[in-house]
Order: sequence, then structure tokens, then C-alpha cells
Amino acid sequence: MSRNINRRDLLASAGAAWLGSGVLSRALGATARAPKKVLYFTKSSGFPHSVVTRQGDAPAHSEKILTEIGKAHGFEVVASKDGRLFEPDKIGEWDGFVFYTTGDLTTPGTDKTPPLSADGEKALYDAIRGGKGFVGMHCATDTFGHHGARNKGAEDPFIQMIGGEFVSHGPQQVATQAVVDPKFPGLADGFGKASSFDINDEWYALKNMPDDLHVILVQKTEGMNGFMYNRPDFPSTWARKHGDGRVFYTSMGHREDVWTNPNYQGLLLGALAWTTGLADADVTPNVKEVTPGYDKLTR
Repeated sequence: MSRNINRRDLLASAGAAWLGSGVLSRALGATARAPKKVLYFTKSSGFPHSVVTRQGDAPAHSEKILTEIGKAHGFEVVASKDGRLFEPDKIGEWDGFVFYTTGDLTTPGTDKTPPLSADGEKALYDAIRGGKGFVGMHCATDTFGHHGARNKGAEDPFIQMIGGEFVSHGPQQVATQAVVDPKFPGLADGFGKASSFDINDEWYALKNMPDDLHVILVQKTEGMNGFMYNRPDFPSTWARKHGDGRVFYTSMGHREDVWTNPNYQGLLLGALAWTTGLADADVTPNVKEVTPGYDKLTR
């Protein structure tokens, strides 16, 4: 007898297929103890991306997906746009943070939801340095700072933490990502099965990347449409330590179909597992070796 498979079953099975057996067993083992509690913060003080835009009270596209695949793998993912959750008396309840955010989060901004206070912003940085996990996706590098002439620059504490700053982007297009660390959690049975892959998304040009990045995926710039890509190849997905904390970023994730891609879901599950301590990885800095000239911008 066949049975109906609902969307949650499909998402869970997709995530399981791409997370990898070793990481999967550790993540699922967390359910026998206590799930890792992760805040998925989707406030848009700047441009509101469609994957985090809610229709009424329904969760946004990415919020629904990350919550569901997280639950299937030992993570309690809470999606919120409320900056008050970062207050010093509240921030301690989270094991990790996931950001899909834009603009100055200390202002109500575009979506008019409660902003972070100055104490809340500082509490975030202190939490990461103290050992909490952080995952940033796509527009997270366009957060707190301001692109163009108003960049806050490499000395800004958020840019120092996440490891890069948004410059601009061109039109959505199919581009090549070179896989330089196929052993990173979540890649072995997904994006890491080949030395490179092509995918359609909106690709950020980035700057102010420190020399301690452990690059996972490389943006191949040759043939890309847009003056901002007239530069040497540069990191598009990386991991790094920030104090005692673990930080992960990927520039992918603008499009809805990227979010439903099992390989992308596996990458995010692996990032959650590594940043919250359920999986280990060698994050020795390699940015100078795998992306020489990464810091040269378009002229």
C-alpha cells in the first residue's frame, strides 16, 4: 500500500540524504538529549527579500524550510523578526543564530519590526566570541553596514565577525562554484560530489574579507554578467573562528528554488551542525591559497 508523503516528509528526507551519515547521526543524537535551539533572524531593515517576506501570519518560504529540516535533524529553529530577542537577558537561551537580514538592524526600517538595541547588538558579538554559533546567508553581509559610499568598512564589528561585506550584485544568472572543501559537513553527498557545480542565483560581490577565512566554495568570475565580477575569483562560502565561536557564511540563497534544492539544504544543515558543535571540521585558513587576488576589486 502506498502512503501519502507530505512536504515535511520530503524536506526531511532531502536533508537526510545530503547531510551525510556521520553528521546526521550526531545531529539526530541531539534529539535524545535536547535539541540545539537556533534563532533564525529574518528582519529586513533594508531590502526585503522574497524568501523572508511573510504573507500575513504564515511563515516565509525560507522560514518554513529551515524550521522543518532543522526539526528533522535535532535543531529547534525559531524564526523571528523581533530584535528584542537579542537583549542581554534573553540572548543566552540560543545555541546559535542564523541571519538572513538587511540594513541597519538597530532601526525599525522597512519591515517596521522591533530593532536591536545597542545593548542587543553588543550582546550578539559577545555571544559569538563566547562560543555561540553563527550562520549567515546571502544578504547577511549587507547587514548593519551600508553598501556604496556608506560602507562601515573592515573595522565594523559585524563585518569582522561574519568575515566579509557586500559591495553589489549583478543580474541573477547561472554561475560556477568551485568546491575546495568537499569534506565540510553537509557537502560530501551534495554539492561536494563534484569539483564544481553550476547554479542559478543572485551573486554578491564581496570585500573586506580577512586572511583567516577557510574557503569552502569559490565564486568563479570568468564569463559572469556584471562589471562587479570583473575581478579574480573570490570566496562565496566560508567558515571561520571568531573568538571561541564558529561562523559560517554562504552568498547563496536569494531564489526560492535554491532553498528547495536538497544540496543547499544539506549545506545549511551541515553549517548548523558545525556552528553548534555537533560536527567538527578543519577550518584552517586557506583563502590566500585557493583564491589568490581575492581582495582585488573591480576598477
